[in-house]
Amino acid sequence: MYRIVIFSLLFGIWVVFSGLIDIFHLTLGFIACLFITLISSDFYFTNRSKGLGNRLTEIAKIPGYLLWLLWEIILSNIHILKLALTPGDIKGLDPSLIRVKTDLKTDYGKYILANSITLTPGTITIDIDGDELLIHSISRHTKMGVEEEIMEQKVSNVFEIEDS
Repeated sequence: MYRIVIFSLLFGIWVVFSGLIDIFHLTLGFIACLFITLISSDFYFTNRSKGLGNRLTEIAKIPGYLLWLLWEIILSNIHILKLALTPGDIKGLDPSLIRVKTDLKTDYGKYILANSITLTPGTITIDIDGDELLIHSISRHTKMGVEEEIMEQKVSNVFEIEDS
């Protein structure tokens, strides 16, 4: 039943966004959504005993995280742009590798955190080793942003769902 709901949601989104209602595109969408459902249906919801209301509450947190992440990406773009366009100012540059310990429990949460860090200009997640992330940072400003662990807290609130 769970996979049917996931498939139906994916296929509905496919139909809306493709804008093409013909046999070829519907078949292609059907196959793609079926494949995605089969390989990824366990990624987000590990506890299947929760009701639909709880699931909708969990899903409703994702757009807020994405908007926050978009804002962080914009701010980091501005910071990197200032670094690039300020002639002769190398004081702001401080490329370094830092190891950050994470309290995230799931691989999925760590994956989301690593990708969010990499999407933010000025930082790249190089490696995840257990509970540690190896991150390259281009400046003191971006290094402080990673060390403050605000992004980890946001990821934890949205993607580290309690399975009670």
